[in-house]
Amino acid sequence: MIARTSRVLQCSAVLVAAGLVLTACGSSDSGSSSGQSKSPSFTGRGPITFAAAKDSSGVVQKVIDNWNTQHPKEKVTFVQLPADVNQQRQQMIQNAETKSDAYTVLWMDVVWTSEFAAHQWIDQLPADQFPLDKMLKPVVETGKYRGNLYAVPQSSDGGVLYYRTDLLKKAGISAAPTTWAEMRADCAKVKQLPEAKDLDCYAGQFQKYEGLTVNFAEAVNSAGGVITDAAGKPNVNTPAAKKGLDFLVDSFKDGTIPKEAITYQEEEGRQAFQSGKLLFLRNWPYVYSLAEKSKVAGKFAVAPLPGLTGAGSSSLGGHNVALSSFAKNKATALDFMKFFTSEASAATFLKDASMAPPYGSLYDDAALVEQYPYLPVLKKSILGAVPRPRVVQYGDASSAIQQEAYAALNGDKSSAQALKDLQSELQKSAAL
Repeated sequence: MIARTSRVLQCSAVLVAAGLVLTACGSSDSGSSSGQSKSPSFTGRGPITFAAAKDSSGVVQKVIDNWNTQHPKEKVTFVQLPADVNQQRQQMIQNAETKSDAYTVLWMDVVWTSEFAAHQWIDQLPADQFPLDKMLKPVVETGKYRGNLYAVPQSSDGGVLYYRTDLLKKAGISAAPTTWAEMRADCAKVKQLPEAKDLDCYAGQFQKYEGLTVNFAEAVNSAGGVITDAAGKPNVNTPAAKKGLDFLVDSFKDGTIPKEAITYQEEEGRQAFQSGKLLFLRNWPYVYSLAEKSKVAGKFAVAPLPGLTGAGSSSLGGHNVALSSFAKNKATALDFMKFFTSEASAATFLKDASMAPPYGSLYDDAALVEQYPYLPVLKKSILGAVPRPRVVQYGDASSAIQQEAYAALNGDKSSAQALKDLQSELQKSAAL
């Protein structure tokens, strides 16, 4: 669960649970009627820091090293934060609340933009200095708050289904499943193979952390449900949403999802798939390059997520870069952000770490598609993805989702009760 931090600025905005940007929170002397600071002047040159999650691929340091070679007097120091996304967010907030200049450029989850912008923890950016017109529109929107740019897309992400092509083919199955029912049926056929009798069917990310929010949202949306209605009001206690949560709950009960998957984050799922323990895995595109170096190399492919009656809906993921309001040497920081989010850097992240680029042209490059055949599936996933809550108090919304979804998956509550309680929690927040 995302840790709650004390807040320097108090918020009276209405909390909703999907895709709605809220009324700004800010001090009365913020310099604008909306509570937002005016676009700052980017002055000062010299060393800066880049705060981001621990880099297991090595590509972040590689790109930083390229910058440092070209800018020896404006070097960037990589500050590696914990791998856990909740801890990353907490440390960034703590840094901002103390107005520390320890972090200059922040590598943030796409759903944090509204919260950080509304609290004036990050600066408004000059949109005309970045090639936003070359990026996928849904990705660009994740960096905006109240119509202004506060974060620049560095990578995007869409959930995809990894599956064992060799085992499906041997069981007489010619294509990946498009529905949950087909996936269960495919599992049953594959498990009749002597070499697959101990194989588990499916896993995603179900530990009580941000990944559970993502997987819950995808299940609800893939069953035709919503977390909020068209007006932005919580509307999760519905038959459609129940069908989505029931898929996850029933899959744990009948063994479609192994019991140990309740502890899975991204890496545990990846390791299970790569070691040959899983037939299907919901995960992000970064897994592709790593799986190609494992025992399942050449034996897997990628497909859209399945849903209740057809292809499912991914949650929109990815990372943006933002500039701390309390940083020094902002002229250097702005130039580094341009470098780090350039199309050339995006190509490096794609090639070295299978990170989804924000630039549309890279998905249509024939040479890249030949090398990374999942790109067309990934582009479709991103363009059809449903955003997670873009709200000021995002942690509260995500924590409520995690709490109730986890209770249902563990059997502590029925799906119906969990959704009823979640609806109540979200409505209580909306009444603040």
